[in-house]
Amino acid sequence: MQPRVAILILCYNGMADTLACLESLRHVEYPQARYEVVVLDNASSDATVEQVRSQFPEVTVIENGANLGFAAGNNVGLRYALAQGFDYALLLNNDTEVVPDLLQRMVEVAEADSTIGVVGPTITYYERPDLIWSAGGSIDWQHGTCVMPEHGQPDLGRRGDPRAVDFVTGCALLVKRAALKQAGLLDERFFMYFEETEWCVRIARAGFRILQVPTALVRHKIPLNARYDKEYLAYYMTRNRLLFLWATHARWSTRCMAMSQDIRTYLSICLRPKWRNRPGRVGMREAWFDFWRGRFGQWRQQLPG
Repeated sequence: MQPRVAILILCYNGMADTLACLESLRHVEYPQARYEVVVLDNASSDATVEQVRSQFPEVTVIENGANLGFAAGNNVGLRYALAQGFDYALLLNNDTEVVPDLLQRMVEVAEADSTIGVVGPTITYYERPDLIWSAGGSIDWQHGTCVMPEHGQPDLGRRGDPRAVDFVTGCALLVKRAALKQAGLLDERFFMYFEETEWCVRIARAGFRILQVPTALVRHKIPLNARYDKEYLAYYMTRNRLLFLWATHARWSTRCMAMSQDIRTYLSICLRPKWRNRPGRVGMREAWFDFWRGRFGQWRQQLPG
């Protein structure tokens, strides 16, 4: 009998994307009685909940009542999966669409060995399915950086054996119950960004392997020209990178290197003429203050846009 899987879709508005994601899941090639789709709504204001319940009555909807962020919002679903006795939980972004055999391929790999704790698919751009957005990530513990090496590379087709990676993006991440119980939930201090990376490190240190499955496919509706020049992004990426390095007990030389890199970036934004109008200085400055004061979760000074 196939393992039971809870498919967790966190949303905060983006109704059209959520409905399209749910429609793609209706075509999943997996025994219907062995999986449940759960929408976790972070207090959307665009009628997402009403439309999901109307158009997809088979879907379980949990209203979180507030914007809990990625970590805390998904933890609601992970607790539900544990309480309901599911064997796996699949974290899936609401702005994705899945290839029908995704779940079957990922579960087959995860079931092959009890030491496998997390598996992730190949994620391509929705607009350009021939280009990879993510195929697993690696951590440079010397420089304190986390990267997705295949990002922007051509997708050479559905072939190749599963391979070990340092982390899988939370955009599409299948976690085994045993790994979840051993390593615990997502760290809610992050709110968003770096939480799945720290989680994968924790799961790996609990004795489980993290694998990327080339033959499992997800299409991600992130723009090809997505820009990352927002103050709130500068805030979360700066604060949470430091939090990640402290939480994983990275070497002090690595932590110092990360801080020096941040200082150079901040000074460049402030002093270089061509960067003076570039967003980031407020976010970075507030990120440092909050990190050293131990203020985590959602940015209290989050700016519009």
